[in-house]
Amino acid sequence: MAGSNRLGREASPYLRQHADNPVHWFPWGEEAFAEARERDVPILLSVGYSACHWCHVMAHESFEDEATAAVMNERFVNVKVDREERPDVDAVYMEAVQSLTGHGGWPMTVFLAPDGRPFFGGTYFPPQARHGLPAFTDLCRAVDESWRERRDDILGQAEEITEALQRPALTGRDGDLPDRAALASLPGSVAEQYDGEWGGFGKAPKFPQAMTLDLLLRAHARGLGGDDADPLRMATTSLDAMASGGIYDHLGGGFARYSVDAFWMVPHFEKMLYDQALLLRAYLHAWQLTGADRHRQVVDEVIGYVLRDLRHPDGGLFSAEDADSEGEEGRFYVWKASEIRDVLGDDTEAAEGAIGWYGVSPNGNFEGANILHRPVRGDIARPHAIERARAALFEARERRVRPGLDDKVLTEWNALFLSSLAEAAAATGDRSWGDAAIACGEFLLANLRRDDGRWLRAWQAEAGARHLAYAADHAAVVDAFTRLGELTGEARWTEAATEAAHALLDLFWDEETGGLHTTGDDAEALVARQQELLDNATPAANSNAAVALARLAALTGEARFDTAARRIVARLGGPALQHPTAFANLLAAADVLAHPLLEVVVTGDRPDLVEAVQRRWLPGAVLAWGERTASPLWEGREDDGRAYVCEAYACKSPATTVEDLLAQLPSVVV
Repeated sequence: MAGSNRLGREASPYLRQHADNPVHWFPWGEEAFAEARERDVPILLSVGYSACHWCHVMAHESFEDEATAAVMNERFVNVKVDREERPDVDAVYMEAVQSLTGHGGWPMTVFLAPDGRPFFGGTYFPPQARHGLPAFTDLCRAVDESWRERRDDILGQAEEITEALQRPALTGRDGDLPDRAALASLPGSVAEQYDGEWGGFGKAPKFPQAMTLDLLLRAHARGLGGDDADPLRMATTSLDAMASGGIYDHLGGGFARYSVDAFWMVPHFEKMLYDQALLLRAYLHAWQLTGADRHRQVVDEVIGYVLRDLRHPDGGLFSAEDADSEGEEGRFYVWKASEIRDVLGDDTEAAEGAIGWYGVSPNGNFEGANILHRPVRGDIARPHAIERARAALFEARERRVRPGLDDKVLTEWNALFLSSLAEAAAATGDRSWGDAAIACGEFLLANLRRDDGRWLRAWQAEAGARHLAYAADHAAVVDAFTRLGELTGEARWTEAATEAAHALLDLFWDEETGGLHTTGDDAEALVARQQELLDNATPAANSNAAVALARLAALTGEARFDTAARRIVARLGGPALQHPTAFANLLAAADVLAHPLLEVVVTGDRPDLVEAVQRRWLPGAVLAWGERTASPLWEGREDDGRAYVCEAYACKSPATTVEDLLAQLPSVVV
């Protein structure tokens, strides 16, 4: 019966989307496992997220169908999980599915014994057999039959899979930190996967890989690379191609998740907060290195999109917007030439100009309509008539039915964007961005941290905060609050970063391997306790922690933080050098640790000196100014209005002018 399941009380918008399914869904929890034990049936675990197009397809085809639901309800206890709320559950069972099938993705469908051990799984299953996939109900019946008639075989397979899950992917102990010579080879290694024609890495479908692009920019800032592997060329070619392609929203700003083709034209239209965070960072650093207005334009428009469309009034940031609206993928974003002419009316110059500027054709490039793009790659600075057209088309689009909004606030994703926003505010001097960054930090402190100091993962207006935060949440918070401290000069942010860093190491650190578990010591025990090692769509918890802890150690003098950062990088440095695009953020941490961090302290009231440091991208530097902390950086220094630059336990002459200070900072020749 519709409305009979247990998802209506959940905080996740994705779970609530399934509250009226005829499937008797349970949320993840002991109630579901107890029901499975009582009925002696397997658990059917379905994992997805709100912006996942194929999750919606499978929901419409199967989970909303009474006959399919009857099969599921009779044979299984059915459990729905939002992977963004429970990345621990998702990671364990995704590894199981990948070991069984050789690939993974969402929606993810996994069959579990009542004790949680997986024995079979896959991703999307259609309502009728096609493309080598069985019909979903046929699969359900076959699994049920196997459970009843070949139970020993099923449980034997479950045991084998679980034992494999419990073996760590990398068991090596501390190795050597990658040195400068090893890091110098990175541009050449990345170039082997680089698409010289369209930018990016690999073939279709093509993901932005923002962390790899930022690693290349970092390599250029260090003076690495050569004609055959020019890191700046690889990075800017990719950034220009993406900002010109259909993956970028030319009317409202922001990037879609990925392109289904190799040339960035047809996106999977969902917009994720974490993509905006990571791509914002790459475009910001490209602008700081090159001074190119086109990169600054993307920075402005990405921030504008997030603060306009994904921001809670109190400062938190929502998670995503769907690909679909009115039941069609991309409908909100695509245009026909006649629609553009109708919107612009008598302004023929703007209408015809926009049709040419955005590559609009009579036949379209997506199911008879047009995904707006720039046919001239890298040329995105809009003339007056085109800007007039863009503004009118944007206003008209705002009257369309919007894609669904996932309005949960995730600690990790908010902190990722907060880090980039704080950097952007410092680099540009934009006070409104700085205010928004502070408001986001205040929101996290007020809503995602319990009275006892324990951080939580997710918040939603109707349900409040839920789920213990993971290592990735803590690592992102440490980095975000550290950068807020550098932006504002307020000691409270550095102190909050320090508290979060201690909690990170107290709850998640594994002394044996020298890394961080995904879940804390106080968390629910799953069939395996994993460590997040690879940099995928978001930075791995371990890599982000290594970057954040290394920088915070320089600001606070806490040896514990530096030691942990070095152990993480030493453990993963070897695999990272062999597979740089899979460990791009880890290699950024290796770069920080391979060079002595530049420590800059500005005393007294010298906003000109602070600005001189903030406006330049210094990937190997930290900045202390404003309110004093207990850090050794402040020892013996008076409020004399001078800047002190120290490196490798040696300090240069105090700088009293901007010119003197800039002469002591690294410079990049573009």
